[in-house]
Amino acid sequence: MGTPTASPTSATVQLDHGVRRDVNKISLLFTGVGAIIGSGWLFGALYASQIAGPAAILSWIIGAIMIMLIGFSYAELSVMFPVVGGIIRFPHYSFGSFASFSSGWISWLAAAAVTPIEVLATMQYAYPYAGWLMTPVEGEYLVSGYGWLIAIALMALYSTINALGVGVFARLNNILVWWKLAVIVLVIIVFFAVSFNPGNLTAFGGFAPEGLGTIFTAIPAAGVAFSFLGFRNGVEFAGETNNPQRNVPFALIGSVLITAVIYVLLQIAFVTGLPREVLGQGWHQLTFAESAGPLAGLSLLLGVVWLAWLLRVDAIISPADTGLIYAGVTTRLSYANARNDNAPQVLTRLNRRGVPWVSVLLMFVVGCFFFLPFPAWSKFIGFITSAFAVSFAPGCLVIGALRRQLPDQQRPFRLPGGDTIPLLAFFSSSLLVFWSGWSINEKMLIGLLVGYVVFAAYNLFGKHAKPPIDFKSGSWFPVWLLGILVLSYFGEVTPNEPADPALVLPGGDGPVNVGIGALIIAGWSVLIYYYSMAVRLSSRRAAAYIEKTPTDAPNTAG
Repeated sequence: MGTPTASPTSATVQLDHGVRRDVNKISLLFTGVGAIIGSGWLFGALYASQIAGPAAILSWIIGAIMIMLIGFSYAELSVMFPVVGGIIRFPHYSFGSFASFSSGWISWLAAAAVTPIEVLATMQYAYPYAGWLMTPVEGEYLVSGYGWLIAIALMALYSTINALGVGVFARLNNILVWWKLAVIVLVIIVFFAVSFNPGNLTAFGGFAPEGLGTIFTAIPAAGVAFSFLGFRNGVEFAGETNNPQRNVPFALIGSVLITAVIYVLLQIAFVTGLPREVLGQGWHQLTFAESAGPLAGLSLLLGVVWLAWLLRVDAIISPADTGLIYAGVTTRLSYANARNDNAPQVLTRLNRRGVPWVSVLLMFVVGCFFFLPFPAWSKFIGFITSAFAVSFAPGCLVIGALRRQLPDQQRPFRLPGGDTIPLLAFFSSSLLVFWSGWSINEKMLIGLLVGYVVFAAYNLFGKHAKPPIDFKSGSWFPVWLLGILVLSYFGEVTPNEPADPALVLPGGDGPVNVGIGALIIAGWSVLIYYYSMAVRLSSRRAAAYIEKTPTDAPNTAG
């Protein structure tokens, strides 16, 4: 009678074969900073001020803390497992195929839309100077005429830059990020120097003219928290940096800290820089007609015409850089899904520069479909932010699961406090999904259901080896998300927001406000956290998934 083999308490980490590790510390940091300071920075200060008044300053601080908690969790994981596309691959280690596909599909779908939407943003900002690019139709800007050629050419350019290797991508991104940092710091300095009215902080209805609750309302409604979601890129590129133990925590935490300071200072500069006469009707009536955004509009009001022109140029460059970054992210998410056996293995094929070139091609083809003249594409941005928040949640649970599955695994960067930080990070992710509102979350639910159809078809009819689905270990995912969606259906995150006529199930105007919703989400997060710990994979299965290689090593194109 044989002696049963003891469960493993650690696993041998297998890195990706064939990828180039050419991304240094600053370049990895800038993949996050460049995505966080996207085109949205031109509008965030205005939207937050309209909702919360001067108290929007606190909204940026609280939003940054929430994202920082999530960033800490991924710092521990990414140092343990410096792989490509970690946000998708980590859940596979602890919860198996069903959980990793659920978060991976929705994350890939959202990321695939970012690059084409940023291309459209670039073209829309250029429209006043090149009217042939787009055609205004009922408030939407649709690609038309020669604009199609420009849109496809930009997608092809981003694809080519990514195919040339992560080193070329990183060097170009560094240049663009330095530009964006220089412009935003210059704006802050000029506003403080030209027009500093500290009385604006209290004179027009007080520091929080609509009540303290608007501080929290502004976090989702003004895009405050979602502005920081680009920190994830330090995780996605962790397998391509030359010193992940040092570079990944630096990039994840540094990108949030740097941009948090910048956004808080920008909000203060904007609030105190406004001439008193524009606030006569209150903060909620504050508007600017300038096409390049409120910062350019304020520059014109203050007589700084050259700064307004600089911001018009930046309005074209900023979304271009964000589009370039997410072209790389989408490529790595496709690669990661294939490495989890949730997508065809052809997506792992690398060219001689260590880039998954089939994934690049897929990103280009899918991205071009987003240029189709459907007016709802602009509203897809809300889906993107909610979907990214969903994709962050599993990693927060993986921290706790792996500490139980592989307690002796080497952890060069270990979070203190046991389950406290991962649980708070999971709570933050859940709040971000709830705060997105029913009108957005319904679209995400539809996208997820489509994904499950794809998953079922791939496993039933695909001619590949059928790996375990691990439904039991991933069962927490649909239960967790369903609970939040039900709460979202009965919630009212943004008061007085008109109902979306395109909803399949009209909702989102119920009695659950931000405060009550947060309390319910807190309890739900605790329940799901410990439920996921109970159904996690066995230590043996987790170790096997981590050690899965070399038979699945990507092929390299000649």
